[in-house]
Amino acid sequence: MIDRRLLFLSAAGLGGLFAFRWLRGDTAQAAQGAKSKFEVEMTEAEWRTKLSPAQFNVLRKHGTERPFTSPLNEEKRKGTFACAGCDLPLFASETKFDSGTGWPSFYQPLPNAIGTTEDRSLMMLRTEVHCSRCGGHQGHVFDDGPKPTGLRYCINGVALSFKPAAASAS
Repeated sequence: MIDRRLLFLSAAGLGGLFAFRWLRGDTAQAAQGAKSKFEVEMTEAEWRTKLSPAQFNVLRKHGTERPFTSPLNEEKRKGTFACAGCDLPLFASETKFDSGTGWPSFYQPLPNAIGTTEDRSLMMLRTEVHCSRCGGHQGHVFDDGPKPTGLRYCINGVALSFKPAAASAS
């Protein structure tokens, strides 16, 4: 007859091994991302000087701003949303939509504007979105967005700046 303690300890050991391997995948991914070379690179001190504390937390430390706090949630003008770290245009205003999540959401980035990495934080698998020029963390992409792509790029407003379109001459 199988001893219940032995069975429990075996299950706990396997669960621990699974958790270790899961988290190790995140660490390996982070280390791989740290080795990436971007067109715009700065030291941590330089980034801290350039960015506000909230921007630094999101863009460089992969933080998340509180939902419904970004003024960009209400931005309805035509223009471009750019990376707050390096000013690379990331999203056209025409692709912005109200997802109800509390963060600016878009269904499509501009060509070659973003990169993605696997994010295993919080014990779940997500796709992280970062600026392709400076590597700054923007947010995550999910497959529950509107047509035509079906994607929802859920972006931290503090990681963006908005550039209104130039007024057309009449």
